Amino acid sequence: MTTFSVRKFLAAVVVAACLPLVPHMASAAPAANLPDFTDLVDKVGPAVVNIRTTTRVSSSSSRGGLPPGMDDGDMSEFFRRFFGIPLPQSPQSPGSPGSPRGGDNGDNGGSGGSQDTPDNNDPEQNSGVGSGFILSADGYVMTNAHVVDDADTIYVTLTDKREFKAKLIGVDDRTDVAVVKINAANLPTITIGDSNKVRVGEWVVAIGSPFGLENTVTAGIVSAKGRDTGDYLPFIQTDVAVNPGNSGGPLINMQGEVIGINSQIYSRTGGFMGISFAIPIDEAMRVADQLKSSGKVVRGRIAVAIGEVTKDVADSLGLPKAQGALVSSVEPGGPADKAGVQPGDIILKFNGHSVDTATDLPRMVGDMKPGTNATITIWRKGQTRELPVTIAEMQSEKVAKEDQKKPQTPKPRATNALGIAVSDIPADQQKALKIHNGVQIDAVDGPAVRVGLQKGDIILRVGDTDVTSAKQFDDLTSHLDPQKMVALLVRRGENTQFVPIRPRTQK
Repeated sequence: MTTFSVRKFLAAVVVAACLPLVPHMASAAPAANLPDFTDLVDKVGPAVVNIRTTTRVSSSSSRGGLPPGMDDGDMSEFFRRFFGIPLPQSPQSPGSPGSPRGGDNGDNGGSGGSQDTPDNNDPEQNSGVGSGFILSADGYVMTNAHVVDDADTIYVTLTDKREFKAKLIGVDDRTDVAVVKINAANLPTITIGDSNKVRVGEWVVAIGSPFGLENTVTAGIVSAKGRDTGDYLPFIQTDVAVNPGNSGGPLINMQGEVIGINSQIYSRTGGFMGISFAIPIDEAMRVADQLKSSGKVVRGRIAVAIGEVTKDVADSLGLPKAQGALVSSVEPGGPADKAGVQPGDIILKFNGHSVDTATDLPRMVGDMKPGTNATITIWRKGQTRELPVTIAEMQSEKVAKEDQKKPQTPKPRATNALGIAVSDIPADQQKALKIHNGVQIDAVDGPAVRVGLQKGDIILRVGDTDVTSAKQFDDLTSHLDPQKMVALLVRRGENTQFVPIRPRTQK
């Protein structure tokens, strides 16, 4: 009896001693693999700065107030970035939330630096808050263009609480990059990394001033590379928590190198929802170098308007895959026009480099120095051609104006397999439109309505065949296979694009 009790007791002790080890061992293994960001933050943190901007408002002007509880200093970037409107502000009383720190109306903003007393009595009001990082020990700071847009005064605050008025060196709205300069020396700097070596899934850290909370550290992973959002640059997508005020701050890899500038978030609420975007540092540094040397960015252009090549367009034109940039219009007298590029051409390569999507082309051309020569590889009527082009300098867009002449009253025509009634275009109207062929749509129904064709559109080509007259157009469409898509090259206003359409069965 005693022996049994002892054995039972010893068994219970053994089981009790073993049980805690299982969850402990299971949790210890993954914990050992979690990254430690402490040394990284100690190394990089001093080179990250807070940026706030102010604007001068006449004391006699009347401004609408914000909703209760909304701080204008913290939320101004939110209004500008996500709604495209200026932040409504009201005059601030000294020491009130959102007013320049220290209750001094932003005249000197605090301690340190070479601050000057304003020349007038108009009060300063906070217009934005953001982040940045120090590029060089002599005071060059990189941030986002939208952080310093329309600012009368830019304040840069270091981690040691010194605050400086900054000089704007230059901004580039196309890439959302800006460079400012503060009058300081021996500043801590950040190490520039290589955004081309970024790998999806690697750990990254953001340091910035979300909602004005300086030196806030957040971490996550790279979710995607080369994310095309319709902007000039492809972005690095992460799940790092980024909020209004983080804009302009660095995205840092585990080696302590900056690989991007936190610039945008995807949000339906204005707050972080798990998706944020950073400008690749390689592209940003190319812009920053030009801003520092000349205060502006010089880019090349070939003067074309382009669109995406869809799968339906690719299939109907015989392209192996949906790639390239569809030329919708060509500026008369521009580089592309002189090279022989035509609306409806698909640009497959630029200077030997593949154009995978339409947004690739502006970046490739923009990186070229004006005056240099390049080669464009196009797809036209089932064949590839190479066209030499001389790059021009990008300039302000000009709106081409053409004489608007009232078209002649079209003769009634029966619709065809495409549901389109067309008429010939008089020679004088063709000359005014700078086209040599085509027919004008007079009425649409059925298939044409479904693909969005409209009265007044001009059809230049059916598949690879140029349209020369209404009769020829009807002949072409009468032989179309209803089982196959056909691409119509259509001009509407200044733009030209392919419209895939499936013919209906003729009765």
